[in-house]
Formats: sequence, structure tokens, C-alpha cells
Amino acid sequence: MVNLIWVFLAATGIVYAMFNGTMDEVNEAIFESADEAVMLTIGLISVLVFWLGIMRIAEKAGLLKGLANLFKPIFKRIFPEIPPDHPAMGYILSNFSANLFGLGNAATPLGIKAMEEMKKINHHSSVASRSMVTFLALNTSSVTLIPTTVIAIRMQYNSANPTEIVGTTIIATSISTIGALCIDRFFYYRRVRRNKS
Repeated sequence: MVNLIWVFLAATGIVYAMFNGTMDEVNEAIFESADEAVMLTIGLISVLVFWLGIMRIAEKAGLLKGLANLFKPIFKRIFPEIPPDHPAMGYILSNFSANLFGLGNAATPLGIKAMEEMKKINHHSSVASRSMVTFLALNTSSVTLIPTTVIAIRMQYNSANPTEIVGTTIIATSISTIGALCIDRFFYYRRVRRNKS
């Protein structure tokens, strides 16, 4: 569906440019944007490779495992239906750790694996379980300590201080995560009360 929306928007813009006589500007914008996108991607690759390397070193040094053990008691309370030693819990903790360091690209495959493991616990039901909904809410809001991708983009555009957003990012993502958990619990307990009635 989203692809159709993008095609519609692009086609509408091109048809409008044809009737408006601004097709030259549209062509110029397309090629400038493509050039800028390639340059931005190359710039992002270097920063992401660096941080992924740091994450790999942290993983080999046991830092991620220690971080996962630190958060395990909290996540056992957030996801009570998942057995503590189940692979889903490991993927959830790894996903959270990757998001914590602003590595959304590295967190995505871990999130997908976590959902696949939770689906097994849910007996392959087509209805999302409580844990799946909670995980989606947490993953979407995700606390971030180091917004790696945003810092890389700011560096690419020659920001005077690309890391100045770290403090506000921590505050904003902490508030969004607390909000996501509160809303998740509100609707869960509301559904439980309705089912008891």
C-alpha cells in the first residue's frame, strides 16, 4: 500500500510539473537528490561500520552480556509470559542493547528474531500476544544513549557540534519508552477488566 502512495505522489508531481512548465527543475532536483543520497549513504556507512565494530568488541568483551544480565530482572517483569532462558528473551535483550547505542540497523534483525521466537511461544497464532505488543511498543520508543545515525547525519552536513543532541535524545527516548510502557499496560489491564466483566 505504501508503494502505491509513493507512486501516486511521484506521478502527481511529474504530471503537475509537465502542466506547470517546471519539468527542468524537477529533473534537476531528481539528480541532485540522487547525488546527495549516495554521498549521505557513503558517509553513514563509515560511522555505522565504526559503531558496529565497537559493538562487536563490546560483545566479545562480554559487555553486552553484562548489560543484558543487568536488564534481565527488569525485562522478566515486563515480559512475564516469556521464560527467562528462552531464546526470545535473549533476542529482546540484544535488540534493546543495540537500540540503546543507537544502532537501529543492527537492532532490526534481532527484533525480527525476537518476534519469530515469541510467535513460537504464542503457538503460531495470528493474533499478537501480550509480549509481542509490549515488545513492539518498547522497540518503537527505544531508549537511546548514543544516537549514532543522527550524529553521522549531522557530521555529514558539517554541524558545529554533532553530539550536542545526546542529552536531549536520552531525555526524549526515556520519556517515550516510559509513555509506551504506561500505555501498553493501561490497555492490557483495561482488556483484562473487560474480559472479567
